[in-house]
Amino acid sequence: MTEDLFEFEMPQGSDDSAAASTGAARPQTLLLTFFGGYVLGRGVHVATASVLDVLHRVGVSEHATRSTLSRMARRGLLHRIRRGRKVYVGLTWRSREILHDGEIRIWRLGAVNTHWDGTWTLLGFSLPESWQRQRHVLRSRLLWAGFGSLQGGLWIAPSTVEVGPLLESLEAAERVKVFQARALSPTDVDDLVHDAWDLEALADRYRRFLARWDTHVPPTGLPDSLARQLMLQTEWLQIIRQDPRLPQQHLPEDWPAERAQQVFRALNAELEPAARAIAADVLDTIPDEAVEAENSPPC
Repeated sequence: MTEDLFEFEMPQGSDDSAAASTGAARPQTLLLTFFGGYVLGRGVHVATASVLDVLHRVGVSEHATRSTLSRMARRGLLHRIRRGRKVYVGLTWRSREILHDGEIRIWRLGAVNTHWDGTWTLLGFSLPESWQRQRHVLRSRLLWAGFGSLQGGLWIAPSTVEVGPLLESLEAAERVKVFQARALSPTDVDDLVHDAWDLEALADRYRRFLARWDTHVPPTGLPDSLARQLMLQTEWLQIIRQDPRLPQQHLPEDWPAERAQQVFRALNAELEPAARAIAADVLDTIPDEAVEAENSPPC
């Protein structure tokens, strides 16, 4: 996992939480969803003009799309090649890493933790007051990885977490201690979960998603199945990236995540055929092999 993954996918605050429910997704988030669905694993570069067309369908301006594409290319997240007057963009190993992570969260892990074995990851740290930036970055990464703050510098996650990537490039890494543990009496795990996570805020994200998508009337401003699927997947990924996947047995009985996941998967499957057909007409692509051949040194 790279620094790019945290910067591009880590929740940035309340604005992104709202975006997940209103459709006001950031251009870079929409782009990552698009590349994950139509470029990852397909061995192609796609024309910039095609990307502009797709993001225009979900209300992103040409200027915003071009600026985001340029920024991603400068940071090594996209590879660009010119063919005549056209520019094509493809994935790099950095962007593939980000997109594979999102793919795992959507299709393998899901939103509901129904197979928890009772193992917690405990992480503790104590940083000097002067290390405010290090503390902020560490806490942000812990939240991104599903940790909740139990008390002081003690954080917990309801699974076995590989913490190495979370501590990459941080001076604070030397002051972090990590353990695996199980809760023992008299600890009440239900109370522990309520104390460490804001369950109401988590549930509200799913409720807003259901209010927007669990309806026979498609969201306004989305002209076709490709646009609706792109926005649907983007909003869903934003939500589950902020969900620590708490054990189902320790959540309220009316927890909305499972229903929201059912709606997402059913609607995504419904939109898939038409979205793929539109994409086949819209996307101008060239195979990665052709790009590699052009970049190979002469014999």
